[in-house]
Amino acid sequence: MAILPGNLDYTDRDFDSLRARLEALIKSVFPDWTDFQVANFGNILIEHFAFVGDVLTKYQDNQSGESRIVTATQRKNILNLAKLIGFTADGNAPATAELTVTLAEVPVGDFTLNVGQEVRTKQVTDPVLFELLTAVTILAAADPPTATVDVENSTSQSEQFQSTSLPNQEFVLAEIPFIDNSLAISAADGIYTEEVNFLSSDATERHFVVVVDQNDRATVKFGNGINGTIPQGTIDMDYKTGGGAIGNVEAGTIEVIEGSFTDDLANPVQVSVTNVLKASGGVDRDSVEKIRQEAPESLRVLNRTVAREDYEINAEKLAQVARSLMLTSDNDTEIAENSGILFIIPEGGGQPTQSLLDAVLTQVTVTFPNTLTFKLEVRGSVFLTVNISARVFRAQGVTQAETRAEIEDVLNARFAISNPDGSKNLDVDYGFNFKDVDGNPSGEISWSVLQADVQNAQTVRKIGDQDGDFTLNGVDDDLTINQREFPQLGTVTLLDGDTGEAF
Repeated sequence: MAILPGNLDYTDRDFDSLRARLEALIKSVFPDWTDFQVANFGNILIEHFAFVGDVLTKYQDNQSGESRIVTATQRKNILNLAKLIGFTADGNAPATAELTVTLAEVPVGDFTLNVGQEVRTKQVTDPVLFELLTAVTILAAADPPTATVDVENSTSQSEQFQSTSLPNQEFVLAEIPFIDNSLAISAADGIYTEEVNFLSSDATERHFVVVVDQNDRATVKFGNGINGTIPQGTIDMDYKTGGGAIGNVEAGTIEVIEGSFTDDLANPVQVSVTNVLKASGGVDRDSVEKIRQEAPESLRVLNRTVAREDYEINAEKLAQVARSLMLTSDNDTEIAENSGILFIIPEGGGQPTQSLLDAVLTQVTVTFPNTLTFKLEVRGSVFLTVNISARVFRAQGVTQAETRAEIEDVLNARFAISNPDGSKNLDVDYGFNFKDVDGNPSGEISWSVLQADVQNAQTVRKIGDQDGDFTLNGVDDDLTINQREFPQLGTVTLLDGDTGEAF
């Protein structure tokens, strides 16, 4: 008699399934062993084997999942998988701001703050640090004694390494988080420039490659003497750390500059600083989900813009562009032949500036060249405002304010253009991309999905079940959306289920 059945099911891998299979196997070999509920040594061994099998299969499932870009969860693994297809994730980008420097009195001599001078926000613990990008001077007798200068949410770092004169040298930089493209290297044999890899480097070219790991720590690699020269002597490395969305501080918050200052005649001066406008441009490193979305797209579009989707992918490579939609005469009869309209939404929503429209046009026609005879227009997107009204019965002990706050949070998350980690929020899209449950174009915003969002809020006991108790733009039905439109949340009207009063 066969010990293992011919149709063994390898999908039964949890504790209970493994124990049942072990019991079946034992019965096929030892038919007299029938009592599996007694606390004897044999049954203890069965449970131990089933437990070990459960743990091992969990590890196997995790390892299998981490080997695929669509299922990997560990940042280290998804970075390595992305590298296999030539995709490099972006790290932190630093915020910048215009800083106003003011002296308490008209200076007798010229006063200068040098490049790299540190300023910060006023928090005692974990202040946000900025440094001057250029030197700024207030001339003697200047009245008012003030000047402006650009600052950046970064910290300059310097390290030295000694070359071993061996091929393929690698050096790990000590400080984190490393800011992309901030590294400057000079050695005894000259200045080195950064490249993506050494494939096109000859033996005399002074190139280096930077690899950033899951902890935002940078490793610097040099050539082998055949592809890229080998550095000699002392290697000086200057780079920057910091960045991220934390640097987007509000106006008037950069106001601390520490130290004693004098003018060029050695007269003491009292200095104050502030940022009149909010700092901007700070972006956190690419999240795992954002890498998962963008890495496969990098294979589709290499260095040109040809297909309809290419325009969207290349436009969204700009950090300022959150979403985009490309339509041609094939998709919209109002568009002329051999022409197209590229609709874009900037980060944070709203309408794009003219400079951003121009940047996108350059991106998809020059940086990534398109077909020469194709006529393209870049526009801001058309939004469909979705006003929601609901008659809500609150859970016991919950205030109206708590219910409203939770419902607004839920709906804002549903309609957000981007997720908090920077990836696209796939819950909302242009009408062109709306699909029904079967994956076919629907052109409708689901009433039931939004109704469920409100109904499932923890502070909500139930929603009224009468006509008009839950509506989208005044209608208790799915909402039609034009293919050019992008949905955005409008007003949220909540009526108390018991009293009918708005709250």
